[in-house]
Amino acid sequence: MIKVEWLYWLIGAVFVVMAAQMAADRSNPRRWTSAAFWGLLGLTFPYGTGVADATAKNGGWTLPAEPLGVAVLALIVLAGFNFLGKGVPVTTTGEQREASAARLGNKIFIPALTIPVVAIVCASVLDESGLFESGKATLLGLGLGCVVALVVGMLVTGEKKLSVPVHSGRSMLEAMGSALLLPQLLAVLGSIFAAAGVGTEVGGIVNDVLPDGSKYLAVIAYCVGMFLFTVIMGNAFAAFPVMTAAIGWPVLIQQMHGNEPAVLALGMLAGFAGTLCTPMAANFNIVPATLLELKDQYGPIKAQLPTGVALLGCCTLIMAFFAF
Repeated sequence: MIKVEWLYWLIGAVFVVMAAQMAADRSNPRRWTSAAFWGLLGLTFPYGTGVADATAKNGGWTLPAEPLGVAVLALIVLAGFNFLGKGVPVTTTGEQREASAARLGNKIFIPALTIPVVAIVCASVLDESGLFESGKATLLGLGLGCVVALVVGMLVTGEKKLSVPVHSGRSMLEAMGSALLLPQLLAVLGSIFAAAGVGTEVGGIVNDVLPDGSKYLAVIAYCVGMFLFTVIMGNAFAAFPVMTAAIGWPVLIQQMHGNEPAVLALGMLAGFAGTLCTPMAANFNIVPATLLELKDQYGPIKAQLPTGVALLGCCTLIMAFFAF
């Protein structure tokens, strides 16, 4: 059986290898601290398995959780004080890239398409085969798809050295920086808010303010709240448990008998509208601007803002008139 932890170990190993490359790159003025950040992050993956096993008391490793917490604090210090840098990427010339693009044509998309194809096959065909850990076929299929896509990409381009895609990946990793981790951190923040009872407190405030039986105001509060919390946290999945525990479930569904799938789906979509309008969603809005070397770092947000606001309005209207 292929376990999901093996995928996490592979991801950690990739970070460690790229950290070693950074340490050896003298063109990076902050090579040692950059290597420390990504190497430490990579080591947390296998170490985290030991902590999880010890917590579950399933006979696995017995590793204490405190060093993992110290590692997280160290990562925060390294990223927060801007100790990450990037070297000069070793790449081909513009003429060579143009010639390669002309030679490959649309075949360059084959590796990218390989990832979803493998993931779909694993999730739909191999889920019940016993090959993958129960309930993890989709995630493992995604990881397996990335590995297969790497092999396919090397075959399509005729590249024979594994070090070339690894170096290219490391250059992209340096360009993205610590923003790569922001979605995961914000998702965890949403779980912390839910466990701390923030949704319950917000729900109490809303109930005190909203008039009894005011369906339309409750819908507006839920959709706009999802939008604003997503703007603040950068992740609709982080905002969803907070606002649903506050308004979506107790008010719109239990009190006003709203259609559960419709209310919750439209609420999540209102949160996605907020994703279009916030720099906190770094992987969607800031990282692409950096990779594409746009003059305006906030250009994607400015272009998406009208769509986000319009989408919020549509979600609110559809929920108000068709979800009850």
